[in-house]
Amino acid sequence: MSGATGSTTAPDSAKESLRAVLRNKDLRRMQLAFAGSAAGDWAYAVAITVWAFQEGGATAVGVFTAVRMTASAVAGPLGATIADRMSRRTYMMVVDLARAAIVSVTAVLVMLDGPALPVYALAVVTAVVGAAFRSAQAGLVPRLVESPGQLTASNAVTANVENVMSFAGPAIGGLLIAATDVGPVIWLNAATFLWSFVLVALIKVPPRPESASTGGDDEDEEGVLREITAGFSLVARDGDLRTITLLVAAQSLLWGFLSVYLVVIAARELGTGPEGVGYFNAILGVGTVLGGILVLGRVAKGRLAQDMAVGVLGWALPLLAMAIAPTPVVALLALAVIGTSDPWVNLGFETIPQRLAPERVISRVYAAAESTAVASVAIGALLAPLALDLIGLRGALAAAGTLVGLYTLSCLPRLRGLDHRLGEPEGLPLLRGVPMMEPVAPSVLEELAHRLVPVTAAPSQIVVREGDTADRFYVIESGEVEVTRGAEVLRRESAGDYFGEIGLLRDVPRTATVTAVTETRLLALSRQDFLDAITGVGAARAAAEDIVSRRLGV
Repeated sequence: MSGATGSTTAPDSAKESLRAVLRNKDLRRMQLAFAGSAAGDWAYAVAITVWAFQEGGATAVGVFTAVRMTASAVAGPLGATIADRMSRRTYMMVVDLARAAIVSVTAVLVMLDGPALPVYALAVVTAVVGAAFRSAQAGLVPRLVESPGQLTASNAVTANVENVMSFAGPAIGGLLIAATDVGPVIWLNAATFLWSFVLVALIKVPPRPESASTGGDDEDEEGVLREITAGFSLVARDGDLRTITLLVAAQSLLWGFLSVYLVVIAARELGTGPEGVGYFNAILGVGTVLGGILVLGRVAKGRLAQDMAVGVLGWALPLLAMAIAPTPVVALLALAVIGTSDPWVNLGFETIPQRLAPERVISRVYAAAESTAVASVAIGALLAPLALDLIGLRGALAAAGTLVGLYTLSCLPRLRGLDHRLGEPEGLPLLRGVPMMEPVAPSVLEELAHRLVPVTAAPSQIVVREGDTADRFYVIESGEVEVTRGAEVLRRESAGDYFGEIGLLRDVPRTATVTAVTETRLLALSRQDFLDAITGVGAARAAAEDIVSRRLGV
């Protein structure tokens, strides 16, 4: 990503990021779909937490949250595998309809004062069905954007939308509960799922490469278990993805603690009753609105990973403040700071897996990170009542804030290196200039650019020889080459030109010899990477065949 200029202010950067997203009608539809369902989800979270507290107190809230989150963490990778193997748009639509139906049944049971067990069970089923929805969305959005910068901007807008809805949703939920009951809030959530379904159905998605949409023969041979765990395997192998995942897990652990402690503080410490949870979440939301604006202004800074560390510290340090001075004013200020920090974490969490993972497994990598985060929320929710009993509220807040803060600081060297890795690959502009590459999705093109291998050739050195096996595609970065067939000179090529595609596309030996005329630097792409990118997209394949036909006709 390019750095920001000195004359660009944060508001100007925020406006440009917003414009970059709004110019794309499919991204607009995705954002509107997400805005509606996010508002309903936040209101539902308040409603179901209040209902659980009314049924069984803080212990019920902790156990229920842990079970629901654990089930979601387990189901996420399975759902993401399905999403990666089919149309992610279709997957999202099916999930929206299923959740609308399940939540509607839950609302009926709650309003009829039915038995508690089915309500708990349906809430868990709702979480399981929707566990991979965001993973599918994370895999779909890179297909809709026009550049890596627009991808980051889109995720920043998504974070901002969620920030606003994290304020509006709990506020709506709290007000509806105070005015009516829990049931109407759950009905609202069902309606938002239908809203999301309609808007997602209107999105037009460019075709995916065939190898990406099917998963490839290798995955078929690996078996179902390896497909499901492919995201976890990549996270485990890639040190940067692993660090990001653990960093989000640490922040999620704190959220698990707060999901219980906010109920306890509202009901026991401040005497507001369980409905006060909605107001506390609204305060968090106010902070996230400001944080979201700041994030929009930082899209062009190129510090996604380091900003994540700032965000996690923005969760940890306020907990220490609440432990040192447990007063209502400090608690409210701490929640506002946490809210402001949350978008800084979310932007990196949304974008970095999309940038680092291969297109065919983006949903599974995101699901692996998300499942780890969800499991951490569950662990936090389970540990919170235990810590409350053993060391009290102040001790628990201090221990959690200190441990997460120290871990975050230890990650800073790795995060600085990751920001460098996320910069625009050296050969990406060259690939963009190749006509047959123009129809290839930006996310796939960036992935290809990372796989380019530099090759240097001295004057008179033969780069490829007529009759040899075709194994690479070349783009010229600098210098000049001469293309000959037998004794005939066909053409000369220089920076920005390319060669090697004929043998790869037609599966024949090299049809010409390419010799360096001057000191030449080339970037080479392997046979398989080139064919996966070109033959998997109809428009790219057609453009490539047109180029081959013209060159063979020379």
